[in-house]
Amino acid sequence: MATIDQQFVEYIVKTLVNNPDKVSVERKIDEKGVLLSLTVDPEDVGRVIGRRGATAQSIRVLLRALGTKQDARYNLKIVNTDEEGAERPARKAEKAEEKEVEKDVEAVEEAEAVEEADEELEEEEPETSELAEKTRAELADLDDLDI
Repeated sequence: MATIDQQFVEYIVKTLVNNPDKVSVERKIDEKGVLLSLTVDPEDVGRVIGRRGATAQSIRVLLRALGTKQDARYNLKIVNTDEEGAERPARKAEKAEEKEVEKDVEAVEEAEAVEEADEELEEEEPETSELAEKTRAELADLDDLDI
């Protein structure tokens, strides 16, 4: 029986392709999360990947959304079956996925760095407010002078 994630990917892909009966999704769990291997008719690989990998990327985004709800990390591998029936991964789609993962990691690291900087600023505020008070007092003393 197919799990919810397999059914989800199958449903999306079957609406896109010309040969929905040849769509299959295999599920494997490893240390990185859940790997879904999508196999479609060779004629439909282009439809699933889309221009510049846009369709495949959209499916991956939807899978990530499902993953947040299911507390799981999903990866989608689109397997390209050539005429002889030998399976080979669709390289362009994998490279697009690798770049997207790198962007996600960079975004998380940047967000963490901003958060740390904010925390440091919050810790430094009492010192700056003391300095501001001293400066205001000195300016007030200068204002009292009749020059």
